[in-house]
Amino acid sequence: MNRKAFLIDITECVGCGACYEACKEQNHLPQTSDDPLRDFLSDKTYTIVEQRGDYFVRRMCQHCEEPTCVSVCPVGAFTKTEIGAVLYDESKCLGCRYCMQACPFQIPRYEWGSLTPRVQKCIMCFDRVKEGNLPACAEACPTGATLFGDRNEMIEIARQRIAENPDKYYQHIYGLEEVGGTSVLYLSPVPFEELGFNTKLLKTALPNFTHDALSKIPSLVSVGGVLLTGFYWLTNRKNEIAKEKFEQQKNQRGN
Repeated sequence: MNRKAFLIDITECVGCGACYEACKEQNHLPQTSDDPLRDFLSDKTYTIVEQRGDYFVRRMCQHCEEPTCVSVCPVGAFTKTEIGAVLYDESKCLGCRYCMQACPFQIPRYEWGSLTPRVQKCIMCFDRVKEGNLPACAEACPTGATLFGDRNEMIEIARQRIAENPDKYYQHIYGLEEVGGTSVLYLSPVPFEELGFNTKLLKTALPNFTHDALSKIPSLVSVGGVLLTGFYWLTNRKNEIAKEKFEQQKNQRGN
């Protein structure tokens, strides 16, 4: 299957929140705000719509082509799939939260209020896309502000729109080259920094720096691996104890 991507055209977004609602429904997430424009990314909200002056901007996981979260995770809890989605396996996670610190877009969120916390974020509706369907947000968008398809095709559509309407669009596709490229591309009528985007990111994929650094400290990595294995066991044991206590308290309340 070809690598997929979103193309989000800010000039077409009306701020209706249909993408926000569809994401909530698809992922069985609770309502956290009566107004989608006032919500924020969290472990219960994977995409939001921000109002920036006269424009509306969607925020979500960028699904980087070479994800930093994948490269820094010591236990392989994150993976980049063939279709482009960056997925997370909670059964492997040890709770170090390196992914949150490393993400250049500050996307992953942690379930701080849970006894068995996980990292949460958009997964590109992986099961839907794998079956040949659109992600819920793209399917729900009434204006075509969110498109989804083969990444190369989305790039060509973006380039064509800029070429045909140079006065309508700022001459840049955000996500095409930032940190090595992402699977979420943006078109904007104004410079991206005016809409809150980080425009100072390198074009080089950040995992390249991770690999260079690790190659210089093999002994430290070996020791770190042993320590992280221990932390992983302790974290799982702590979660098991928490579950047992929770079940005991629930049973006591039931009696």
